[in-house]
Amino acid sequence: MHAVVEVLATPPAGLDTQGLADWLRGFFAPLFLVTVSVVALFFLFAREITRFVQFLAIAIGVGLVFYFPGLIEVLARGVAGALGVPG
Repeated sequence: MHAVVEVLATPPAGLDTQGLADWLRGFFAPLFLVTVSVVALFFLFAREITRFVQFLAIAIGVGLVFYFPGLIEVLARGVAGALGVPG
């Protein structure tokens, strides 16, 4: 009985947030790619090249942040180092 109380009293070691993030990324990645493709094709067929290029630039930026989430931290450290901010 004493061992059961100890097991129930100890909290879990930690949540597996990386597993959840990988699962969500795997779930939403195809939806993101399909949405970007459909909108890009719409702009191309409508012959709105300026909007197509703008959308493509934004989609690439969002895709980079989505597929490589550590990229924001690396860029922020690089900008801070270039500006001379210690950290």
